[in-house]
Amino acid sequence: MPNTQPPDATDEALMLGFAGGDMAAFDTLYNRHELAVWRFVFRSVKVQAVADDLLQDVWFAVARNAGTYEVKAKFRTWLFTLAHHRLVDYLRTAKNHISLDASDDAARSLVDTLAADSGFGPLRQLQSREQASALIVAVEQLPAEQRQAFLLQAEGDLSVQEIAEATGVNFETAKSRLRYARASLRQWLQEFA
Repeated sequence: MPNTQPPDATDEALMLGFAGGDMAAFDTLYNRHELAVWRFVFRSVKVQAVADDLLQDVWFAVARNAGTYEVKAKFRTWLFTLAHHRLVDYLRTAKNHISLDASDDAARSLVDTLAADSGFGPLRQLQSREQASALIVAVEQLPAEQRQAFLLQAEGDLSVQEIAEATGVNFETAKSRLRYARASLRQWLQEFA
């Protein structure tokens, strides 16, 4: 079935279109949100293969729940709620967690992504890589609830209210988790300020 949605269709309209059988609408949603969801999951589990599997589970859940989808909030909030729930399920059952090691290929790739581009001189690139590495380590040190709230905002671009909805807590709890996460990160990263 061809995509019947305009190119600038909202995520909610695309999801409703997908629920009605428009497969191209699903492709558009996937292309819009795949990377943000993957980054959120990856920075929570720190293992690329696990993040890939969880991402696939999240999009299977989107497809499974399409028939019952109702526009009660932004699609992005609903999507990151699914991702959060899948992540919590994984963390509850995971026996061993692998630490993000600076020598790991995935960690190096993440540092390269965060670091300044090659248009800067070598010294600036080195400083930027050091800052990116420090940020990754600092985020990893946050308590799980604070880390998830921070990543939902940083990677998912969710508001405090949307974070509260996605994690199943009240607004003040989500706001508090973000405040403590930012304060901790500011303290740990003050040498780069």
